[in-house]
Amino acid sequence: MASSPLPADAAQIRALIEARVAAIHAKDIAALVAAHAPEPVMFDVLPPLAYQGLDTVKQRAEKWAGSYDGPIGYEIRDVRVTAGADAAFAHYLYHVTGTLNAGATVAMWVRATLGLLKVDGAWKIAHDHESVPFDPATGQASLDLTPDTPAS
Repeated sequence: MASSPLPADAAQIRALIEARVAAIHAKDIAALVAAHAPEPVMFDVLPPLAYQGLDTVKQRAEKWAGSYDGPIGYEIRDVRVTAGADAAFAHYLYHVTGTLNAGATVAMWVRATLGLLKVDGAWKIAHDHESVPFDPATGQASLDLTPDTPAS
């Protein structure tokens, strides 16, 4: 039987996710990094396959946010949270939009799963796994999918 999160823990984790959205909109890298545990492990949609540590998270976030000319759109939906006493996970879909410095536009849905730990009484991201589906026939990322796309 699955346990449901305590209401306060679920609310704190949802608030952390909402603060993450606000930090991305504002390109506030300090706030974005502050949501992480001391040695987070990251599985990003961009290479490499994995990286870890707050310094690397900060450098990559600065580079990513700096690659956008203007604001970054970041909409989340379908947030689900499961929490224990000091470990939790949350997953959701997010839609990232904007215009890159080179002029290309970005508009894609991404899947995100966060592994969280309670550190000194506050929930922190210990693991962030983001991915996009791919077409097995071509090996290409399926960037045109939306949450409302019917399964094939």
